Amino acid sequence: MEKQELYDILVGTLFPKDITDHFTIVHVEPLPDVLVVHFEEKDDYHDKEAGHEYVPNGFYEASRINDFPIRDRKVTLVVKRRRWIDKTTGKSVGNRYSLTADGTRHSKEFAAFLKGIFGQVPDSGTES
Repeated sequence: MEKQELYDILVGTLFPKDITDHFTIVHVEPLPDVLVVHFEEKDDYHDKEAGHEYVPNGFYEASRINDFPIRDRKVTLVVKRRRWIDKTTGKSVGNRYSLTADGTRHSKEFAAFLKGIFGQVPDSGTES
């Protein structure tokens, strides 16, 4: 197996599929109690309309998502979605994703796990 294939398998196993399908890891902060993994959305606007031209226009403010711990460290995913300008309308547009469980800052999978253990999703307290 090539290195890229090994990397893809590892990343696909450790992080939520919706994130690994649409985002790329750009930075990792291995802090003593927390692993902070920064993702940026791939350059692919999904809802293009025929006859419209879209140009990149930076990123929206990053979202922080709590995910499963790894090796006794909390894991925070910092996710930045891209923004484009529709040159035809002048509007700012971006892809929408459902990356967290409703009403939480937890990944859907992690929230389901916590709910199964505790019967509810505990408050995450302060964010990392």
